[in-house]
Amino acid sequence: MEFFRNTSIDFLGKKWYFLTFSLIFSVAGIISMGHRWATTGSPVPLGVDFRGGTLVYVKYAHTPDPSAIHNEIERSGLKNARVQRYGPTSNNEVLIQLDIQETSEQDLSKGKDQIKQTLESNANPGKQDLNNSSSLTILNHLLEKDPLHLSSGVDANPRYTAIAQAIVDYRDKTKGGVLDSIDELKNVADPAVVASLQDSFFVSDFGIRNVEIVGPQVGGQLRKQAILATLYSLGGMLIYLALRFEWIYGVAAVLTVFHDTLITVGIFSLLDREISLTVIAAILTLIGYSNNDTIVVFDRIRENIKLLRRDRLADIVNKSINQTLSRTILTAGLTFLTVLALFLFGGEVLHNFSLALVIGILIGTYSSIAIAAPILVAYQEWRGERGKPAISMPLRTGSGPAQPKEKVKA
Repeated sequence: MEFFRNTSIDFLGKKWYFLTFSLIFSVAGIISMGHRWATTGSPVPLGVDFRGGTLVYVKYAHTPDPSAIHNEIERSGLKNARVQRYGPTSNNEVLIQLDIQETSEQDLSKGKDQIKQTLESNANPGKQDLNNSSSLTILNHLLEKDPLHLSSGVDANPRYTAIAQAIVDYRDKTKGGVLDSIDELKNVADPAVVASLQDSFFVSDFGIRNVEIVGPQVGGQLRKQAILATLYSLGGMLIYLALRFEWIYGVAAVLTVFHDTLITVGIFSLLDREISLTVIAAILTLIGYSNNDTIVVFDRIRENIKLLRRDRLADIVNKSINQTLSRTILTAGLTFLTVLALFLFGGEVLHNFSLALVIGILIGTYSSIAIAAPILVAYQEWRGERGKPAISMPLRTGSGPAQPKEKVKA
């Protein structure tokens, strides 16, 4: 299947348009990252994976308003908090990120307690929130009040332990973590137990499902590993292409991928989107994806150099790009539709990951056509101006021996 047959688009003739487009986005991204570096100490917004912090997962009984929740948290004195929807919309969950980075059990509870106090708009003085109480808290209450009058019996503790666990299981597993009313427990516990709970507990409209802390040391280590992973992948591609083709082809591919990465990260900085581990995974995926498209074009150039040895390299490059255009558009188009669906319907947690893929596929496909191959022509023209011989390429096929190099006219 081909969308484009026998095209003869002069891509190299439009190189200044492509260069202008790339410069606009690259410079805009660099300026944004430079400004952010000067004001925050980081060129891009870093996710909690890299900067460290506390993650609080909260489930609501109704549809939450992240903006209103953020305003409440700011008013309580917790600065630089980030609030976003989490999971499917029907789950009514939000993820709250705090700058609390200490990793002790005390600090873990501190973040949870601060969020709980901030969000409890219907708190009842003197009562505890049943939606955010552990089975141990409920057990201690039952042992103290003894609503079933078991104090004289030896089975009081195991009996109340089973009741407390049944209440928590009903709340978390059946009701999704949030009770609408204590009366719902009448089918779970004895009426005397329910009456006792009503005297000492109330139910809020949310439940804190989980709390996680990423320490600053772990965040710094992850940041270092992410940078190294990106650099190693670029270095590996440079070596492979230098051996498979010629060193200038490796340089052209690495410059192209660097161009793609710079624009993608720059757009994240401009949009104030966090760079997390999942975004790094997307960028590494795009490095391989963009490089694959570039190698396809390079391989066709290599074939055409052998067939069209008397033609100018610029004409060979143009012809090669046109010959691979249908394959490039088909492959990129189908992949783009997939990641676009992920971006639109994948939920807030995958939003930055899928955004990086959407941007990267568009930029990567564009750069394979408009950036990578023209670098070869620019390099040949530079050599020609200095009276040096034209670049050549070893014509290798499969695992067989290299064929004699063919010279290309400048």
